Amino acid sequence: MPATTRPEITGHTRVFAILADPIAQVKAPQGLNRIMAGRGVDGVMVPLHVAAADLGTVLAGLRAVRSFGGAIVTVPHKTAIVPLLDHVSDAARLVGAVNAVRREPDGRLVGEILDGAGFVAGLRAAGHDPRGRSAYLAGAGGAANAIAFALAEAGVTRLTVHNRTQARVEDLVARLRRLHPDLPLAPGGPDPAGHDLVVNATSLGLRPDDALPLDPAGLTAGQLVAEIIMQPAETPLLAAAAARGCRTHPGLPMLEGQLALMADFLRMRP
Repeated sequence: MPATTRPEITGHTRVFAILADPIAQVKAPQGLNRIMAGRGVDGVMVPLHVAAADLGTVLAGLRAVRSFGGAIVTVPHKTAIVPLLDHVSDAARLVGAVNAVRREPDGRLVGEILDGAGFVAGLRAAGHDPRGRSAYLAGAGGAANAIAFALAEAGVTRLTVHNRTQARVEDLVARLRRLHPDLPLAPGGPDPAGHDLVVNATSLGLRPDDALPLDPAGLTAGQLVAEIIMQPAETPLLAAAAARGCRTHPGLPMLEGQLALMADFLRMRP
C-alpha cells in the first residue's frame, strides 16, 4: 500500500494479528487492512511469527492487551489453539480447528473456523461448483477438517481422505459420518485417480524441498486440482497437475472467499 494511503496509527488504533510459522507467505494482513481502510476502521493487522511451542505464551499476553481485537490463525496453530480459547463455535468444535479468534472486551478469546466456507466460495467464484463431484482430500489437519465438512455440505458425491497419520483420517471420517451418514466416505492412499476434484489441504508445498502431498502419477486430464497454499502461487503440485493436463485452482481464492467473513467475525467496523 503506498505510504500516502496508509492509515495513521494512533493511540486509538485497534491491533489485529495473524499467527503463523512460517509467516512470510501470509496474505490475510493485506486483504484485511484494505477492508478496514475501506470501512473507515481505525485498525491494523500485523504478522506475528509464533513457533508452536510459544503459542500459549503469546495468547496469554494478547489476552491482556486491551487494544488487541483478535487474530487470524494459520499453519501450524489451527488445531493446537482450540483448547487454549475460552469459547469456540459449534462448527469449530465439530471440525476441531479454529482460524479466527476474537478478543472480547473482558479478555475472553472466542474462536471460529472459516476455512471451509472460504474454500468452497473460492471454488464457486472460479466456476467450479463441487456439487455432484467426487472429491479426494490430502490432509487431516485443521484446514483439511474444515474443507472436508464444507465439501460434504456442498454436495460432493464421494469423499476420500488421505493423510500420513491414519488415525487422524479415521477420526475425521468418523465425525463426518455422524453428520453426513449417507455420504460415501473412505480413507485413501496417495493415488488420487478416479476423483473429479483433488484438493491439497496440507502444508506441503510451502517450502521448496517439501515432498508432494500425493502421487502425481494418478492425476489425469479432466481433474480439477486445488490448493490451499497461497505462496508460492504455483506449488509443485499445481505444476505437476498442469503438466498432466489437469485444470488447476490456486490457494488465494480460499482467502478471498473468507476475507469479508473474517472482518465481520473480528468486528472490523467503525
